[in-house]
Amino acid sequence: MDTQAIIFAICSIGGLGIVFGAILGYASKIFAVDEDPRVGQVLECLPGANCGGCGYPGCGGLATAIVEGKAPVNACAVGGPSAANAIAAVMGVVAEEKEPTVAFVRCGGTCDKAKNNYEYDGIDDCVMASQLVGSTSKSCAYGCMGLGSCVKACPFGAIKIENGVAVVDPEVCVSCGKCVATCPKHIIEIVPKKKKVKVQCSSKDMGKAVMSVCSAGCIGCKICEKTCKFDAIHVIDNIAVIDYDKCKNCGMCANKCPKKVITGYRVEAPKPATPAAPAAPAAPAAEAPKAEAPATEAPKAEEPKAE
Repeated sequence: MDTQAIIFAICSIGGLGIVFGAILGYASKIFAVDEDPRVGQVLECLPGANCGGCGYPGCGGLATAIVEGKAPVNACAVGGPSAANAIAAVMGVVAEEKEPTVAFVRCGGTCDKAKNNYEYDGIDDCVMASQLVGSTSKSCAYGCMGLGSCVKACPFGAIKIENGVAVVDPEVCVSCGKCVATCPKHIIEIVPKKKKVKVQCSSKDMGKAVMSVCSAGCIGCKICEKTCKFDAIHVIDNIAVIDYDKCKNCGMCANKCPKKVITGYRVEAPKPATPAAPAAPAAPAAEAPKAEAPATEAPKAEEPKAE
């Protein structure tokens, strides 16, 4: 092999590498985008969960959005108040207090309450099973499938399947929204943590149809709507819907619900016994009539004696 040709090839390739390297280096200077140093500082304040619950692609995306003013400093639900205060210090603002929220599954159709059309024996994944004909073994087309897609999606272990229905642990849930986005039935929602009154049903069928498939379903009777004194609950599309901005957490709707679909039932305190009315003073006893003394007979006049 010609040595000269080999040296020429090496020099040519090396020369091209140097030229292209210089061009790329120059381009990086010309088209460089200066990053705000606060992005890195905000990123250090975030928990690094990269759950996407904030709506941005990971913690890096949220940090950039916060610095650019596109997201509030308290946008990270996982970090909570501590992360919000740390980010606020970096940004030179005051973090607004954000009401804690949790995920809630709007279904109470456990195995002992909801009827099944057939026995499902397939992949334990709600998303996959929902693609099949019929989409669910339960007779209620709106209910929880109970196959655990939300359980797999939750990075914090805050949700589990109990008796055929997904249940959220409010003390562990950080309201990241992963389960909400995963559920193919769209029956998981984010609600205020302090609110105990929630509707545990998602069926939009008429009352008769609901009762035929589940004993724990909302029948749209509107008793809750008529009971609420704060106009906080209305029946929309045959299902009770709570306006949490108006709800006072009184539990009156839960107490009156005939199907016990609404959580937050409160045991009513027993009413105090009405004190007995004071007895009327006894009328004075009537005096017995005094016995009259027998009348004394007047002495009879003596008759004159005959002489």
